[in-house]
Amino acid sequence: MATAAVTIRRSSLTRHIALTAIAVCAHLPAFAQDGCPGSGQLRVLSSNGVKAVVEEALSEIEQAIGCGLDLEFSTAASLARRIESGEPFDVAILTPALIAALVMEQAIAPDSVATFARSGVGVGARAGGSADDIGTMEGFRQTLLNAESVAFTAEGQSRRTIDAAFERLGIVETMQPSSVIVGPGEGPPAVAAGEVELVLTLISEIVSVPGLELVGPFPSELQGYVSFAAGISLATPSPQTGRALVRELSGPTVTAALQRHGMEATTP
Repeated sequence: MATAAVTIRRSSLTRHIALTAIAVCAHLPAFAQDGCPGSGQLRVLSSNGVKAVVEEALSEIEQAIGCGLDLEFSTAASLARRIESGEPFDVAILTPALIAALVMEQAIAPDSVATFARSGVGVGARAGGSADDIGTMEGFRQTLLNAESVAFTAEGQSRRTIDAAFERLGIVETMQPSSVIVGPGEGPPAVAAGEVELVLTLISEIVSVPGLELVGPFPSELQGYVSFAAGISLATPSPQTGRALVRELSGPTVTAALQRHGMEATTP
């Protein structure tokens, strides 16, 4: 009888261990199913608009998904063109319109897409510099006309809002001599270094640069918000890990970082 009792106890212990293992596996994050790509990192092509946010939350994101991120930032339009030309990637963070276009071209999985943030457009100046009030249409107009130089990117996502503002204020031609067209991400540091007086770009790209301060957002009548969405490549070898990253972008860690960088979280 003693031997039978021992056998029963061992059988119960084995069953308990098996059930515990099943329970633990059921609660493992999705990345455990396919892990990281062969490179050991997810290749992420991201708009400059969320650069500061993603970099701030990077370690928490990597820990949560169990995989490192190989990040490259540029304008959303230029990254979309590279994806269209066949450049490999695992996750893209672009505008919803560009993501939708890539879904139509079968580059991004449609059921993986989530819009998670938006940013308004603002004016940046060297810290300790401009104290102009740009909250009104006239105040904003005079600030632009009084500036010796105003930088903005050739094809950044804020460009449409900037062009529309110039048009509505009737200063398209007047602004041409002082306009400085810069490359992706070059405007804010140029102003911080004193090379240009003002920069017009996403607020998220202003508040994250040392030596640069936010003069203010565009007046509400001229404001245009730029949203950001993420989706995974249909060709990624790690779709579950990619999806885990997309989920993290809508999670509390990134949401808190968005707020610190003058952005708003949006419902996926």
